[in-house]
Amino acid sequence: MHTIRSFIAIPLSPQVLHNATRLVAKVSEPNDGIRWVPTDNLHLTLKFLGEVDNTEVPEVCNTIREVVDGYSPFELEFAGIGALPSIDRPRVICVYGQDPTGSLCEIVAKLEKRLADQGFKPEPRDYRPHLTLGRTKGGSRRASEEVIEKVKAYQDMKFGQMEVDAVELIASFLEKRGPSYQVMDTIEL
Repeated sequence: MHTIRSFIAIPLSPQVLHNATRLVAKVSEPNDGIRWVPTDNLHLTLKFLGEVDNTEVPEVCNTIREVVDGYSPFELEFAGIGALPSIDRPRVICVYGQDPTGSLCEIVAKLEKRLADQGFKPEPRDYRPHLTLGRTKGGSRRASEEVIEKVKAYQDMKFGQMEVDAVELIASFLEKRGPSYQVMDTIEL
């Protein structure tokens, strides 16, 4: 037995991915205090699971399948760049997701409950759909003023709509150059 660092996510549409990549190129600069997410790693996280015993992976996949059963594909919209917890104290630079049907937030709430019943740590905060573009790095955990000003300049940018038609269970492998991801299962809606 071994463990696999895992999370549940939604893959991005080519349009949203392209627009997010272009924005990172516009706002990032050397020594800006941000560890930007590589294009290949951009995704919409639904639930970080942490270390999952490899023997539990099929059960997690079945839980995801049961939760999304009955959901038809639905639309998400990505608009507005900002920071969490706030633009004044950014730890995460992100694009906000809007869930007009409420389906995404319902799915996440059901996953939280079902996975907590299986022993996974529940998330203490309410789910806020967001696409993480970068995180502050280093001991100071501070972004440069230049990056903060650039983020503010693009705060109303629209990244596009996409249809959510699948949920993925992803393995994360921490390496010197950063994490690499491998899709373990794709569950279609």
